[in-house]
Amino acid sequence: MDLSVVVPTLNGRERLASCLDALAEHVPDTEVIVVNGPSSDGTTGMVRDRDDVSLLVEIADRRLNVARNAGLDRASGDVIAFLNHELAVEPDWRAALEAGIETADVVTGPTHQELKAGMTTESVESTTIKGRTVTYFNGDNAAFSRPVLDAIDGFDEYLRTGGARDVAHRLADQDYEVAWRGDMSVRGEYGTDGGVTDTDWRWKYRALAYRLSKNYGLRPTVVRRLVGHAARDAGGGLRAVAGGSVEPSEWFGNGRDVVAGLGIGLKDGIRARWRDRTEARNPNGRTDRTDRAVSVYDWR
Repeated sequence: MDLSVVVPTLNGRERLASCLDALAEHVPDTEVIVVNGPSSDGTTGMVRDRDDVSLLVEIADRRLNVARNAGLDRASGDVIAFLNHELAVEPDWRAALEAGIETADVVTGPTHQELKAGMTTESVESTTIKGRTVTYFNGDNAAFSRPVLDAIDGFDEYLRTGGARDVAHRLADQDYEVAWRGDMSVRGEYGTDGGVTDTDWRWKYRALAYRLSKNYGLRPTVVRRLVGHAARDAGGGLRAVAGGSVEPSEWFGNGRDVVAGLGIGLKDGIRARWRDRTEARNPNGRTDRTDRAVSVYDWR
């Protein structure tokens, strides 16, 4: 098995260095491709000074899916893994990946998050839509056989969030198997905020509506799922208002963002479904453009 590991990064110099250190220790003699967004923290110089990185691809776009496709463009392996720059592979990572990819098209594993009170992890998640069983994978820690990525044309660059979920739907449509292995694990640390970030409600629902309408069309099942998601989030927001942690004006503003995101996502998703009627369902995929890289440093 020839393995390529693609590590997208943006202004994460210190954590990227730890990620690369772990790869060098536990996955030596592997093609490592760092895709650097428009970073301003000296990432380029740090990577160029190392001797364990095969390629450095500089891009001007901040979108994660663009970085993933830029790495895929230049990966030479027959298996390609994508790894979050803030995470470090654990000792058994490669062995677990190799065992998983022998029997499945995609293999993924958990992220162990270190907290003061202990450690969190994830488990496999799946759902059924239109009779299709969708197995979600950890977008921060997943490996694909190259023919699979070619068949789905990589990642959808329209999406700023939810790119891995979109891929999961498209994998299910073509009956590709996703394997979950608890021993293909990576490790990270929560920041002082406990890992909680503010939700961009407009893009959350824009992405959700886009990927559901693109992959399934405007069906009653899709509408029910969108309404159900919105209702649950609205209910949670109302409880926060009642508890005093959220102002009513903020709740109304979030609601406007949800409605706007739903409208834009549905429109763009239906348009995308019409533009690409193939099984790939990816009109904004890897083959859609060739100008992602600003510069490339190739040390292979």
